[in-house]
Amino acid sequence: MAEKRNIFLVGPMGAGKSTIGRHLAQQLNMEFYDSDQEIERRTGADISWVFDVEGEIGFRDREEKIINELTDKQGIILATGGGSIQSKETRNRLSSRGIVIYLETSIDKQLIRTKRDKNRPLLQEENKKISTRMILEKLAKDRNFLYEEIADFKVSTDSKSAKSVSQFIIQILDKN
Repeated sequence: MAEKRNIFLVGPMGAGKSTIGRHLAQQLNMEFYDSDQEIERRTGADISWVFDVEGEIGFRDREEKIINELTDKQGIILATGGGSIQSKETRNRLSSRGIVIYLETSIDKQLIRTKRDKNRPLLQEENKKISTRMILEKLAKDRNFLYEEIADFKVSTDSKSAKSVSQFIIQILDKN
């Protein structure tokens, strides 16, 4: 990669955005940010707590501001929250400020990868009346077309390790 362009990773929870982002950052010698971790760092609380106190609307507002600030940097890799693309402003910023890579994964893989994760507020709702599979299916229906809409490239993460996905992304970037 001749010049260091921003790389933004989008996709559903459990797609591997954070893990793959860290691998890419290490391989490309770039700074890595995770919008969820940045929210936690700045608030001093985990995402679930922010959701509980501020609700999803408050969380999304906070997320939009942080992504706006981070995408203004140069030469970074950013793993976004799965729902961040619901904001038109965020989608526009991601599209105009870097290369957007949609990390695609199946519902089955998401179920496996998020099974023990207690920091996923949309999956941890008290007294859930619907199954985790149904929640993930609804999120996919509501969001997958938005990931597609802004993606420069789409990469499936289902049958590959984070390291091999990172290598594949580097190959794509070198060709473009």
